[in-house]
Amino acid sequence: MAMNRFVDRPAVTAAEAQIARVAADGTARHPHLAALIEASGPHAARDLADAVHLLCSVHGQHPGMIEQALALTPAGAANSWLARAAGAFERERLYLLRLTAAVGPLPSTPGAAQTEATLTAQRHAVEILARSERRGCALGAATALVSDWWPVRRLLDHAASRLGVEAPAPSLPDEQSILAAIDGECDTLASERALGFGCEQMLLQNRGLFDLLEARTEARNRLDG
Repeated sequence: MAMNRFVDRPAVTAAEAQIARVAADGTARHPHLAALIEASGPHAARDLADAVHLLCSVHGQHPGMIEQALALTPAGAANSWLARAAGAFERERLYLLRLTAAVGPLPSTPGAAQTEATLTAQRHAVEILARSERRGCALGAATALVSDWWPVRRLLDHAASRLGVEAPAPSLPDEQSILAAIDGECDTLASERALGFGCEQMLLQNRGLFDLLEARTEARNRLDG
């Protein structure tokens, strides 16, 4: 009976696997995100400013990752979803720019040259994902970015509350639209693999960014003694 139940279990779709990847490996699970949101010590504002600046360095560029993917995606389900996501993420980008201006200068931190090199590499990696010719890859990266932005948005709203900046209502596509876009685009094993690769690489860049933020916090704390 147990074997029959296993055999009868429906296969996980590419879209469901995508959502599961974000849940397992996304920014929400990074300990430094919670540390930034919950911090109340004397250096909390400095660490938050650092996070806003570095997030803007990677995701505040125009055109962004989603716009670049949209420009290279033919008409269809993926193109329609990317167009909607691009408009919504542009509002997030403008919000991020306002916060960057309001939060003050980038905190002085040891290893500035290494930080800039890392950020340059991350921007390049994100651009490569957006411009990938593998069908499904750019969509995988874009849907991962949108899904993974919700915990980042919690951090931005926390910064906005501290700074007295009005937080716009979020308008990013919801999970159901992401599922529908992936189901409409990924209909071959190759496209499913490309989707998964794009997602994994996008999440890797986001985790790497929060690893960098955490390392910079530790470096400033050591300097403070």
